[in-house]
Amino acid sequence: MSSGKVVLGLLAGIAAGAIAGLLFAPAKGEDTRKKISKKGKDYEKKLEKKISKNIDMANKKFNKLKSDVNEFVEKKMPKTEAVNK
Repeated sequence: MSSGKVVLGLLAGIAAGAIAGLLFAPAKGEDTRKKISKKGKDYEKKLEKKISKNIDMANKKFNKLKSDVNEFVEKKMPKTEAVNK
């Protein structure tokens, strides 16, 4: 069994246990649903920040690579001469 499957199974078990714990807690159902909704929104905001950060980082790396390629082409490739002299 691969370690990826073990980790995924562990995470799924933790999530299922947390949800079951919330659902069987002595709090009223309405309160529990509000807690779940709030946690979901918190996770959503964190995920949006991480995705935004990763997109920004990828854009910076892409622009750096593009700049490096253009610089390489300008320095290493022979300049074309005018066809009609």
